[in-house]
Amino acid sequence: MPHTDPPAKIAARTITLWKLRSCAVKLGRRTLVMGIINITPDSFSDGGRFLAPEDAVARALHLLDEGADLLDLGAESTRPGSRAGGAVNTAQAPAVSAAEEQARLLPVIEGILQERPQAILSIDTYKSATARAACRAGAEIVNDVSGFLWDPEMASVCAQAGCGVVLMHTRGRPEEWSAQPQLSASELLAAVRSGLEQSLSQAAAARIDPASIVLDPGYGFGKRFDENYALLARQQELLGLGHPLLVGLSRKSFLGRTLAPLHKGVDAPAAERETAGIAALVAAILHGAAIVRVHAVRPAVEAARIADALLAAAGGE
Repeated sequence: MPHTDPPAKIAARTITLWKLRSCAVKLGRRTLVMGIINITPDSFSDGGRFLAPEDAVARALHLLDEGADLLDLGAESTRPGSRAGGAVNTAQAPAVSAAEEQARLLPVIEGILQERPQAILSIDTYKSATARAACRAGAEIVNDVSGFLWDPEMASVCAQAGCGVVLMHTRGRPEEWSAQPQLSASELLAAVRSGLEQSLSQAAAARIDPASIVLDPGYGFGKRFDENYALLARQQELLGLGHPLLVGLSRKSFLGRTLAPLHKGVDAPAAERETAGIAALVAAILHGAAIVRVHAVRPAVEAARIADALLAAAGGE
């Protein structure tokens, strides 16, 4: 008889309820799509396009109409080389103060909820003052790229608000990323797991309900280019930490590097990484992601439908 290889293993799904500030969201029945709104002048992808509150609100409504389940609003860029979190070796403050961040965010939160009261809003911030103000304004989720490690008050603020939280792994701060040493696949996975465990310990110390927590491996955040593929290939192992996974792969620079041979040896710009991002998104879903964070919602919704159908056919649901 001819030899046949065993079928490739894909991540089995578990149905869970993600407890948010005033509601709960079912995860695992299908992939949820989180649309990105950058209320910044300097985002790597679309900086400046939605800085005006009316433009950001219009963009949010458009993404909801395209099928976004959640929206993630950010008012400070965490692109490589930025001063997000403050300079590491000096007393230099972050590039965007909490006051400025709130001045950008709060009118947009108000505008979205005025038009769509049922919209579920996530706030991409590592500042506890901004998290507190955003939750009071109606945000349901705090998405902290530092995983509670840059602001010692963040965990307690989230506990008091009773909001959903996304704890992301970041290897160092943006200004340090280019100097990070190369890690093997096993070393990288161990580093991500260890960092997320540290964040979970912070959450437990603040008595945050475990049902409120989703984890993000942090693609591109302190991972060198090829390391991101090694992490994606073993992503489902992070489900062993006991929490659903959210991933953000949309338009990441490592995708542009992979596409360089198709662009005369130059990394593909952010605007030309959409198809690559969809390919990575499908891989992430098959490797255990329950939520995907994207710039272009409609293509992501369609791709997620296909990945979900494959999971269902393989008995992964």
